[in-house]
Amino acid sequence: MLCIGLKPNIDKNCTVLILGSMPGVKSLEEQQYYAYPQNRFWPMMAHLLGEELPSVYPEKLAMLLRHHIALWDSIGSCEREGSLDSAIHDEKGNDFSDLLEKYPAIKTICFNGGKSAQAFKRYNKELLKREDLTFHAMPSTSPANARWRLPMLEETWGKVLTEALSL
Repeated sequence: MLCIGLKPNIDKNCTVLILGSMPGVKSLEEQQYYAYPQNRFWPMMAHLLGEELPSVYPEKLAMLLRHHIALWDSIGSCEREGSLDSAIHDEKGNDFSDLLEKYPAIKTICFNGGKSAQAFKRYNKELLKREDLTFHAMPSTSPANARWRLPMLEETWGKVLTEALSL
């Protein structure tokens, strides 16, 4: 099945960019990042940012923007059956050179899972050389990453976000 990713959630004040790989089936159906209820992304982010978890999607996106966090994916389109990253093939990367030119305040890029980091590195070799950017391969918030419990995710993600955002 052809999967086309979502638009970035970003504004000129964002200094951190969090990248997934490609939204899962539920997220693509709903056109919402991390729509699968068992994904720990939104509860983790609300806790780390010291906010109540918003109940509606536009408020979740706004919460990230208030804290200067952008959201997008390393992969713009791919073929995939189901939602697992391991099923992705025929992928095409998103254009990060253009994005970073439009949003020069971005200085920290966090990869939500191994596939996101792998795809970004494959298609953005020149960007990886930039000394004004820092890159962090983070443990996935997906329920498929079951050995990482929420407190472990929060500790690891919290260290990077605290440093990047001075929370």
